[in-house]
Amino acid sequence: MNLSIEGVSHVYGRTTALDDITLTVESGRVLCLIGPSGCGKSTLLRLIGGLERPSAGSVLQEGAPPPGCLNPLTYVFQDFALLPWRTVAGNVALALEHHRLGRAERAEIIADVLARTKLADFRDAFPRQLSGGMKQRVAIARALAVRPAVMLMDEPLSALDGQTRELLMDDLVSLWERERFTAVYVTHNLAEAVRLGHTIVVLSRRPGRVHATLTIDRPLADRQPGDADLEQHVAHLWDLMRAEAEAADREVLDA
Repeated sequence: MNLSIEGVSHVYGRTTALDDITLTVESGRVLCLIGPSGCGKSTLLRLIGGLERPSAGSVLQEGAPPPGCLNPLTYVFQDFALLPWRTVAGNVALALEHHRLGRAERAEIIADVLARTKLADFRDAFPRQLSGGMKQRVAIARALAVRPAVMLMDEPLSALDGQTRELLMDDLVSLWERERFTAVYVTHNLAEAVRLGHTIVVLSRRPGRVHATLTIDRPLADRQPGDADLEQHVAHLWDLMRAEAEAADREVLDA
């Protein structure tokens, strides 16, 4: 299933957050959204996910969702959003509880996604017993449990230290190689975008507009930290963003 964002604008009171955004999220690919602080990345993700309605334009789902899809769109948040009184398996089960599934089917789905995210040995652990990286794996497993057509990922690694971030990026790449999932991935980290994104959309400072689009055809599994080609992509993205980021910073200071 593809997503088509057509002429989307959004206004909060007198503030225009997004202006005439048009882009396509292709099935089986990861689209990364980057841009200066306050440019509307998370707002656009909320509009795509239906948490808010755009002031103008439309978000269209094109094509059929994957077999067994329970939720076409599902979120992975920065702060994990786990229930501390539930185990790992219990947190994953939460996403399935309002669906009409038998107990055996629900248990099978939970076991499957825990195995796919390397969490099978931790199913009975509570969030307080897990590292930040493990908590985010639980959030990803919960998202996968509903077999989404598109995962909406809002800076999912930004709360993690650098070493854990690298490990989880490796996990996401391995998972994508197996699952070929579709994602819209918001990040402020350019190296992260280059490591994980098939398409990278650069938004301008507020009001957010599509400032530039970069497509990286190199397979995700071949992208390794420190690779010279990837470093060139990071430098290119910063060249595209620098003036917008500086202008956004001055606007914040002036305010």
